[in-house]
Amino acid sequence: MRIGTGYDIHRLVEDRRLVLGGVEIPYHKGLLGHSDADVLSHAIADAILGAAGLHDIGHFFPDTDPKLEGIDSQIILRKAIDEVSHLGYKLQNVDSTLIAQEPKIGPHINSMKRVLSNSLGVTEDSIGIKATTNEGVGDIGKGLAIAAQAACLLVN
Repeated sequence: MRIGTGYDIHRLVEDRRLVLGGVEIPYHKGLLGHSDADVLSHAIADAILGAAGLHDIGHFFPDTDPKLEGIDSQIILRKAIDEVSHLGYKLQNVDSTLIAQEPKIGPHINSMKRVLSNSLGVTEDSIGIKATTNEGVGDIGKGLAIAAQAACLLVN
């Protein structure tokens, strides 16, 4: 068994879509990044890669590559699964937390689980997604950013 953790944070800006867990969330701002800036999927991908002792997603998907601009983070997740599969590992489960002052995340969690389970090749009940605020503290608490943390278990 191998355990991995991941973390990601992106700033909220005007004129961007807000994508979390592969689901577009209706909101007046979106996350700034080279890809679709899906912090939840990025944190999960880094947890998976880290559990296998591999490089982080920036190694596989550098933000200096113009061909990757706007890439769907579900592609990143599938690549993480492919990389650990080549080493003989299988994803057992993922637990994650989204940290956002707004918008409300709860109504979208089931949709996120559906998308993520397809990308990760696990059942929806193998994916935990929780949401919390930052209690008004820091950039997240001021509504300037959204972050995500994730942990996973790989088995072989």
